[in-house]
Amino acid sequence: MKIIDLAPGDARLLFDLLPVLRELRPHLTEDLFREIYDEGHGLGLRFTAAYDDDGRCVGAAGWRIVVNTSTVRSLYVDDLVTASDARSTGVGHHLLTYLQDHARESGCHLFTLDSATHRTDAHRFYLRERMAIAAFHFQKELG
Repeated sequence: MKIIDLAPGDARLLFDLLPVLRELRPHLTEDLFREIYDEGHGLGLRFTAAYDDDGRCVGAAGWRIVVNTSTVRSLYVDDLVTASDARSTGVGHHLLTYLQDHARESGCHLFTLDSATHRTDAHRFYLRERMAIAAFHFQKELG
């Protein structure tokens, strides 16, 4: 497995990573993804892709380093998804390990992510990966 951080403008963002990311975020069009990354990159948003031995993108992660009063310095994962036909093959584990190593190297004290309440398979995976359920996430539509 090869894991690569993709910079803005890298064609692999649209052709490799986005199709996998759409499995988690089906509302993303190419234009919307470009808009989000154009603005988000300046705010710390980064994307990482996992490739199998055949060179096919099988995993995607969107993440950022966050500095705030609650976590001090943490790596927050916005998106983590394995291609449906590559699940249970270690892709998610490799991506988490890669991102956790990056977090440590970046001086982070915590590694965090949110997972929607209906994603029970993902919850089982995160618990197997020794992550703890540490908070509730609340939101309100602002219309």
